[in-house]
Order: sequence, then structure tokens, then C-alpha cells
Amino acid sequence: MVIELADYADPRDAAELVALLDAYARDPMGGGEPLSDYARTHCVSGLAATPGAFSLIARCDGEAVALANCFTTFSTFAAAPLVNIHDFAVLPQARGKGIGRALMQAVETEALKRGAAKLTLEVLSGNAPARALYAACGFSDYQLDPTAGQAMFWQKRLQ
Repeated sequence: MVIELADYADPRDAAELVALLDAYARDPMGGGEPLSDYARTHCVSGLAATPGAFSLIARCDGEAVALANCFTTFSTFAAAPLVNIHDFAVLPQARGKGIGRALMQAVETEALKRGAAKLTLEVLSGNAPARALYAACGFSDYQLDPTAGQAMFWQKRLQ
């Protein structure tokens, strides 16, 4: 297995990123719908144009099998960068082989190179395999004070 930073300008990396992201989108844990034509056409260029964005692609025997799309941003409380793992996907046929754990370690290594104080991600409560992986990699619910409760991830769609 090889895990490398994607080069958004490389046609192979770009095509593999879109294919992996589409597979993730089609999975029930990714929403169960294929990527839109717009997303297929504009995702890679959008990532390339976003400061702090990076993607890692895991390949086994030359075949792309896993993807992590990440964004470097800033933690005000730590006064240091943080990395948010926005998409994390392992193709179904590659699951259970340690690829997710290796990809997560590669994300952590890249985050440390960027001076990040922490990693963040969101996960569906019903995605037990992903939650188990993330917990095994040291992730847990976010809270400042247990009496204030756990942080919740909310969204408001604008488009």
C-alpha cells in the first residue's frame, strides 16, 4: 500500500479523487446518491483553489482504494492550525485490511507537518465501523466542560 498527497494538477490523481469521492457519495454513509455533474467537474479545481486544502489517496497494487480530503484552518483556542478531515472513504472491497487506519495515520503525519494542534472530523452516529476506527485512532466527542454537554455538528444549506 502507498499513501500519497494528491496532486490536483495531475490528471490521474484528479480522476481517482473524483472516482473515490463518487463511490463515497453513493455509499449510504455518504448520502446514497452519485456526485452531481457540477461536483464532478468542479471539485478538484475547487480544492486546488482552496488555501490549506489537501487530499491523500491510498493505493493498493496501483489501484486507488481510499481517500481523505482535508482542510487546514485555525484553532483560536490553541492559536494554531487545525486540520479538518472533511471526507474519509475506503472502498468496500478494501475495508477491514488496515487501510483506513494507515490513511488516518498519514493524515495525522501531514497535519503535524503543517503545525496542527488537532484533527477534527464529523461522523454519522449510525456509522459504527467508522466510529470504531476513529475511536481506535484517538478521536472522541468534543466537549469543553462535561456539564455543558457535547458539541453538536449542525448545518444550514445555502444552495
